[in-house]
Amino acid sequence: MLGNPASEFAVGALKLPGRAFLAPMAGVTDLGMRRAAQRFGAALTVTEMLDADFYLGRDPAAALRAEGAGLRHHVIQIAGCRAETMAEGARRAEAAGAAMIDINMGCPAKRVTGGFAGSALMRDLDLAVSLIRAVVGAVNVPVSVKMRLGWDMHSLNAPELARRAEAEGVAMLTVHGRSRCQFYQGKADWAAIGRVRQATSLPVVANGDCTSLAEADEMLRLSGADAVMIGRGAIGRPWFVGAVARHLAGLPQAPGPDAATRLAVARGHYRTLLELMGTEHGLRHARKHLAGYAAHAPRPDAALRHRLITSENPADVESLLEILFESEEPAVAA
Repeated sequence: MLGNPASEFAVGALKLPGRAFLAPMAGVTDLGMRRAAQRFGAALTVTEMLDADFYLGRDPAAALRAEGAGLRHHVIQIAGCRAETMAEGARRAEAAGAAMIDINMGCPAKRVTGGFAGSALMRDLDLAVSLIRAVVGAVNVPVSVKMRLGWDMHSLNAPELARRAEAEGVAMLTVHGRSRCQFYQGKADWAAIGRVRQATSLPVVANGDCTSLAEADEMLRLSGADAVMIGRGAIGRPWFVGAVARHLAGLPQAPGPDAATRLAVARGHYRTLLELMGTEHGLRHARKHLAGYAAHAPRPDAALRHRLITSENPADVESLLEILFESEEPAVAA
């Protein structure tokens, strides 16, 4: 059975226009990508993970990740393992305009779990709950938690964490359908997310491996979740999140963006990165996005793609994008 079929989605007092969200991805969901996804109908976008200590220390990189200018609903995701730091980080995020705070309890990266943050918190639910309590008590905006199924396949404790998070006043849960020890291997287990759905009355968002409209349907069918969160499937095509939102709302699908529109999106995203980060850093950061956009060009060209992601000249990059996104050649009459 699918979750709530209505197109509007409520998270506490926050009213969202749909049920498809852009996932937080470290090094990926920069402001340019979040703006693009929202432009095409993503109901919610979330920042890259912010280490609460660095955010409070006014680290320039953390400040860039926290930027939300031009977004309808700005959601900041924070990570850490100390209640006082998480609470203060949440207060700062709210003061900066965040409409919701998301707590990261799902990141599998060793540099994060080695500091007892991210998905390492699923090994110590008492600590995890103390952080949730501190953040919920520190802010007036809704608080959500993003988690995995558990640390490994022998400790799939997401349902227990969900119950305890609900008792502490969390407004929404997002579950990635893998354990931490799986990282991104294999296929996300959408049915296993259903055990979290059964454990709580909170809105549940299913995450992991959604790359098509049919998969969005199957994800909701197997998990019973209320919404979907799309991560890697949106790289190079941020418009896909909005397409899923329209599909889940039962609206007719418009044709995908034409080559000229995709060019405009890629170019706008690229320019935003250079403006925010400066030419040198922006060029390096943009490469993963440029590779993604090139993969969805009308005529993918491996040699052109290589030049695009290795160029150190912003003007050359824009010229190469124009070549990649030229409209398809007209058919030749027989």
